[in-house]
Amino acid sequence: MAASDEPSADLLFLAPVNKEYSVSLKIEGPVSAKVMIARLNVNIDHVATVRQARRTTEPSVVAAAMICEQAGADGITIHLRGDRRHIQDRDLYILRQAVTTYLNVEMAATEEMIKIACDARPDAVTLVAERPGEITTEGGLDARANLDAVRASVSALRERGIIASVFIDPEEDQIEAACDAGADQVELCTAAYAEATMLPAGAHPTNEERIARELDRLRKAAAFAARRKLRVAAGHGLTYRNIGAIAAIREIAEFNIGHNIIARAVLVGLERAVRDMLAAIREGAERT
Repeated sequence: MAASDEPSADLLFLAPVNKEYSVSLKIEGPVSAKVMIARLNVNIDHVATVRQARRTTEPSVVAAAMICEQAGADGITIHLRGDRRHIQDRDLYILRQAVTTYLNVEMAATEEMIKIACDARPDAVTLVAERPGEITTEGGLDARANLDAVRASVSALRERGIIASVFIDPEEDQIEAACDAGADQVELCTAAYAEATMLPAGAHPTNEERIARELDRLRKAAAFAARRKLRVAAGHGLTYRNIGAIAAIREIAEFNIGHNIIARAVLVGLERAVRDMLAAIREGAERT
């Protein structure tokens, strides 16, 4: 990237990283314990969506990232899509210079994208399924069916010192495929769980059963992935209302959440929206 594209030094600062939280548990008297809190990476794609609606310069994704970090976010996530509908290549390079916590980039496992990632060198790349025309990612990448492409992408990323993650459905065969590809991490797709939680609890007699089933599916997948020595992340469709039960799954170490935070930020401001999500994750984790 050109030197003129780099952010000024006043944009670069350290922000707190929430990795553990101290609480007192009332178990036969006061006991001090460390409750591990999953990291929160805030996806700022939709800040870019607003900007691209007018093809202008505002709102700034760099400013948004800085606010998220200052509010306590552990990292920033962006999705560089093939159609460049929101995040642009230039955003990736500028954010790589500006983000002081952790930069995760979602992208398809294509030669074009992996070449960009290896050049920009974010902290992590999450390989995702991508279909032209989709409104948002529609589900996990079929790592088994695309094993050769995933393995080649993972190999190229790891050679550059980039953490390689694969966004998959919470299924053992997909987790095994991610292992076979040499991935460092899997991100479990929480779409089915999120969809189940969108209806009011009593809206349908089987809805609570569906929520319980999807939660159990995620718990088992997270435990299986951990046994396979993979780091475990989760995301897609998570909200302030449904994050608690997922945050209580001990094996999940990272969440990638965007739309719900940005939607709330429109009403209450980005800093508060991030802090509120951190609080919701903490509250859920404390249930364990």
